[in-house]
Amino acid sequence: MPTYASTASFDLSIDEIAEEAYERCGLQVRSGYDLQTARRSLNLLLAEWANRGLNLWTIQLQEKTITAGTNNLTGLDLFGSGQEAAQQIIDITDLAISDSSNNDFSATPISRSTYLNIAVKTTSGRPTQYYFERTINPRLYLYPAADTTYTLKYYALLRMKDAGDYTNNAEIPFRFLPCMTAGLAYYIAMKKAPERIQLLKQVYEDEFQRAAAQDGERSSLFLTPKTYLPGTS
Repeated sequence: MPTYASTASFDLSIDEIAEEAYERCGLQVRSGYDLQTARRSLNLLLAEWANRGLNLWTIQLQEKTITAGTNNLTGLDLFGSGQEAAQQIIDITDLAISDSSNNDFSATPISRSTYLNIAVKTTSGRPTQYYFERTINPRLYLYPAADTTYTLKYYALLRMKDAGDYTNNAEIPFRFLPCMTAGLAYYIAMKKAPERIQLLKQVYEDEFQRAAAQDGERSSLFLTPKTYLPGTS
């Protein structure tokens, strides 16, 4: 009987991803600078992913208690853990307001101009609208201002972490490793192997589409065949 592996712990460190990417370019990592430029390209690749809307796997569910009179919260209020962590918030989605009876009420996102056109922002009540200011020091504005104690429940979209030390594993879902490796190979080719740019770009785009498609919210399709019995129509 054949023997099969019983673990599922395969992962790649940053330097292993860089080595694989260089090999796809027909090159080898020969110096510390080669790893340094690969790491820089990898961080640019992660920024590109964020620009392309690849954020579902950086979403974290958060809860925050607010008191009467609250009409805005800083990034520290929303996420805590220091200013650097607070600055990782890209957006707030699916915000709900929970009252003391644990009833949840959805709040509606509004634009900056809509919020600015609200004449009296201190009007109190249960918050029904919110505007998230996407800056380096993000802030969440609520309207109306809370008239009592509520619990905010929301999903925080967080900035992808930079590529860390070369020996660290890439903090991404397993299925994104081929996409990350292909993308880094393409980025390196633009600098060091121009004759392979088109080929590696196509491989990268194919891998990206496959990986990104898995992050779309899907629902199963169930088909129930109609049963026809003798003597019935």
